[in-house]
Amino acid sequence: MPITDWPPAERPREKLLSLGAAALSDAELLAIFLRTGVAGQNAIQLARGLISEYGGLRTLLQLERERFCATRGLGDAKYVQLQAALELARRHFKESLTRSDVLENPTQTSRYLSIRLRDYPYEVFACLFLDTRHRVIAFEELFKGTIDGASVYPREVVRRALQHNAAAVILAHNHPSGVAEPSDADRRITRRLSDALGLIDVKVLDHLVIGDPGAVSFAERGWL
Repeated sequence: MPITDWPPAERPREKLLSLGAAALSDAELLAIFLRTGVAGQNAIQLARGLISEYGGLRTLLQLERERFCATRGLGDAKYVQLQAALELARRHFKESLTRSDVLENPTQTSRYLSIRLRDYPYEVFACLFLDTRHRVIAFEELFKGTIDGASVYPREVVRRALQHNAAAVILAHNHPSGVAEPSDADRRITRRLSDALGLIDVKVLDHLVIGDPGAVSFAERGWL
């Protein structure tokens, strides 16, 4: 049965308008994105099948372009739309942080950094550079490594902090294994960076280790 023949309260678009996006299931949200189904399947049925095929919504959204476009019901146009939607979400979070003191929004800061770093298959070390009011000046991915680690150079972090005229930074890196527990090496490089940045009066406010799910905060553990 076509979705247009369903009762209005059960149609994904009408349900979203009535109850809000949070009330929809993954399949319903994906169906709105897909807009149409394929022969023999409406958009909801196609969405459910895709989520089942890939073991979850997140895995589907992370597919490389070639595999995504080769999947029935998707293609280049859908891939472009998806990448644009994901980038809009990233920029929305960053803009929200830029307007306020990040220390007043630790959950939002953690969520933004998780969105940026969580899905890399290798380690990425990044910095949020902040002004004297702890508002975001810039976010930069500075170092990339293998699945086992990334080489982090304090001199480069100091150079970028000076270029941004930053007063403080929040460090972040991901653990591709998904386990966010900081290693001894993580704690050592944090001390080195804190010492190096301290020489130019730039304070390290936190170091977040991004896993799946969640993140570990050095500041919350009293390590800074």
